[in-house]
Amino acid sequence: MTQLPKTPAALARHLGRVAREARHKAALTQAEAAERIGLATDVYGRLERGKMLPSLPTLLRLCRALALDANPLLGFSSSRPPAWLTLDAPAVDEPPAMRRLLRTLRQLKPRQLAALSRAASAMLPAPAASAPREARQRAH
Repeated sequence: MTQLPKTPAALARHLGRVAREARHKAALTQAEAAERIGLATDVYGRLERGKMLPSLPTLLRLCRALALDANPLLGFSSSRPPAWLTLDAPAVDEPPAMRRLLRTLRQLKPRQLAALSRAASAMLPAPAASAPREARQRAH
């Protein structure tokens, strides 16, 4: 069995915890909440335990049934990004071509990455320390 990536798993746990709190606040059992949402009770139980993420239509029904805003359910209740959202935003001054190159580089195997690194280093201009030597050679 494959493991879920960390970000979706963390989101599922967060969503389940918030849904459980909202259900308790509404004084509903899992069976009652599941019925209002249109899910089987065991499926709703998995959702609350953070073992699954709902589809978008199910998420909307969940919000309606529990009178819950989707923002806190997804962790968007403060000015800071939610804990489950760990994706780094690209640097503002980073050009699109650089972002595309980085996405491609992340897919390379270590050996391919090492070879490309050597090729890129060879394309760079010579270090400044060698400039005086070149000037001396031209003077002769």
